[in-house]
Amino acid sequence: MKTIKTPKDYQDYVKNKQPKQTILKNCVNAFLWGGGICVLGQFIKDFYLNTFDVSDKIAGGMQSMTLIFIGAFLTTLGIYDNIGKYAGAGSAIPITGFANSVVAPAIEFKKEGYILGVGSKMFSLAGPVLVYGTITSIIIGLLYYFMK
Repeated sequence: MKTIKTPKDYQDYVKNKQPKQTILKNCVNAFLWGGGICVLGQFIKDFYLNTFDVSDKIAGGMQSMTLIFIGAFLTTLGIYDNIGKYAGAGSAIPITGFANSVVAPAIEFKKEGYILGVGSKMFSLAGPVLVYGTITSIIIGLLYYFMK
């Protein structure tokens, strides 16, 4: 092993030990998996529209609930984490990723009890998304209102 004497030696050492990044492959996987989840969502919505003869708005709500259920269910089985390893942001961005971010901490902290474990940790990952999403929507709403 080569002796590290200078910061440059250390940078070279770290550079040689880091795994090579495959940005193009990661982008393609995210696009395909995210697109696949969206296509599945469209099939679900079309199924509800054609089978139950409901309005587009109601079918959209049913579609969202179904996708949330699928994401939560696959998380409890440990399958969604495996999907996330390959899909990257493609599995995190759709609504199924949000369901995963709520259910995964709840499962992890279940042993600490339902109040201090599940209840307090459930939104540890999704909480900031909700807070900043709400704040951003309020700011955008106010801007839209006053710019009108």
